[in-house]
Amino acid sequence: MTIEKIKNNIDSKLGDNVKIIYNGSRNKKEEYSGIISETYNYIFIIKTDSDEVKSFSYRDVLTNTIELFLINCKIYAKKLAFLY
Repeated sequence: MTIEKIKNNIDSKLGDNVKIIYNGSRNKKEEYSGIISETYNYIFIIKTDSDEVKSFSYRDVLTNTIELFLINCKIYAKKLAFLY
């Protein structure tokens, strides 16, 4: 999988509800739910349900630093296929 394919897949999900699990250092995990609000050349922006703005890089997806799930009616529908 290439970064360009990941970017195109995230571009196609613009405005969709997602859940992100960020795998931080020392086995710390952070979870965010929100909407993919913007995409740029190297990063994409998530507006969380608590009105925070978080940015992530496509490289984070490629290296599994973050896991990205589509949310359908607040049910975790599926992990986005481009992660595999």
